[in-house]
Amino acid sequence: MRLTTSSKWIGLKWRPRLATVVVAILILVMALPLVGLFFFRLYENQLIRQTEAELIAQGAAIAAIYARDVRDAGIAPEKLGTPMPQANGSASRSADGPYRPIEPRLDLASDYVLPTRPAAESATADPAFAAIGARLSGVLDATQKTTLAGFRLLDPRGVVIAGRGEVGQSLAEVEEVRAALDGHYASALRLRIPDQPTPPLYSVSRGTRVRVFVALPVAVDGKVAGVVYVSRTPNNIIKHLYGERGKVTLAAIAILGGTLLIGLVFLRTVSRPIYALIDRTQRIAAGERDAMRPLDHHGTYEMAELSAAFLDMAEKLQARSDSIQTFATHVSHELKSPLTAIQGAAELLRDSGSAMDDAERRRFSNNIVNDAGRLNLLVRRLLDLARAENLAPSGETTSIGAALALLPVETRLAVRVEAGGDLRLRMSAENAAIVFANLVDNSARHGATLVSIAAASAGGKATLLVSDDGAGISPSNRARIFEPFFTTRRSTGGTGMGLGIVLALLKAHDGTIRLVDSERGTRFEIVLPAA
Repeated sequence: MRLTTSSKWIGLKWRPRLATVVVAILILVMALPLVGLFFFRLYENQLIRQTEAELIAQGAAIAAIYARDVRDAGIAPEKLGTPMPQANGSASRSADGPYRPIEPRLDLASDYVLPTRPAAESATADPAFAAIGARLSGVLDATQKTTLAGFRLLDPRGVVIAGRGEVGQSLAEVEEVRAALDGHYASALRLRIPDQPTPPLYSVSRGTRVRVFVALPVAVDGKVAGVVYVSRTPNNIIKHLYGERGKVTLAAIAILGGTLLIGLVFLRTVSRPIYALIDRTQRIAAGERDAMRPLDHHGTYEMAELSAAFLDMAEKLQARSDSIQTFATHVSHELKSPLTAIQGAAELLRDSGSAMDDAERRRFSNNIVNDAGRLNLLVRRLLDLARAENLAPSGETTSIGAALALLPVETRLAVRVEAGGDLRLRMSAENAAIVFANLVDNSARHGATLVSIAAASAGGKATLLVSDDGAGISPSNRARIFEPFFTTRRSTGGTGMGLGIVLALLKAHDGTIRLVDSERGTRFEIVLPAA
């Protein structure tokens, strides 16, 4: 399988596209409100327990009134029901002393929802209990108007003695009623019988389809005197949302619009500039110089910085490539001339044989030696230039006087330090000596007899003026003196690489060099960090 340039660097490991990540985030943002609906179940369960607690409180109050009326009526003990559990001895005492709290226990998530309540069966109530039920019917009706709960008062045999529509009928076979007749508190969730059409939004909720039933035994003299059977449909948040369906719809539209707006902003500020930069990278890699320009739309500050850094890097690489190409052209030209001369002289020596006299043989041999020496010099200069361009500062320091002391004795001219000889530079003595040696050699080749150096320090920078009294540099050549291989003294052995080596060394040490005006000869200004 062939790898493209990009896949070679990023590997074959699967990675999601930026657009895929954005779409996933947007879907998650849109789904969060929908996921929130499931958390309503927790709230619905709390509403059911709250409803059960209210029914317990209401049922306990009615049971106390019922028990009082049973006592006042003087009903015989044999007409009461089964004994209450743990009604004798110390076992009747709970940890709460005389109090017997009943905690809500229904759970919408775990409790099984029973079918709708079975219909009541025909039966006959005891006249004594029926009379009590008749007296309490008004209390139940008034309470129901306020609490909206349905009340049924049952005698010890489970016959309804008070409650709308079912008086005189038995509920003894209802599961929770049967438990209450045995003296136990019981509650249940049952499917409700709707008295009006269910709103469509109710289908997402269980709580809207159930009704809470609570059965409390009424204790008189340690026996079950009856049952208070209470029921009510719990409050539901879905009902509230359905009532506010207009606002819910507007909220959904706002969420959808906000999500689309986020996607549009992300696409315009992040995704589109990234893809544009990728396309620009591929075009530059293909050699399109016209692609080396800023993006039409950056989107964000960071993307603009990334684009600028990339284009700057591309321009530097392009300039480096052009420089290498030009440098290779110059090198091949500089090496070609002496190699051609050496080859020609060698062929003449080989072909002429004994026909060539000693003077001619010596002349061609000298040409070979001189051209070989020039090649050797060029190779050394190339190595010096390469070393200077890849030099890492060592952190050493030296003074101007110490660097000049490393120079060989120059017989062609004199070197004089006019000021700042003890000024220290952030450069090793060897590298500083190379800089001065090339400048002195350049001055000597241009007819100078004296090189003067003056240095001063200010603001952490050292400024050096290197001047000579030579012929100077013509205006037409001033812009080219730092170009590799440019020289006007090729006939005297100049290679045109001395100032290039100086420039590379100074750049490696955060320094600069430039040609400045002078009344006589040549003057260079060098700026380096001072120690």
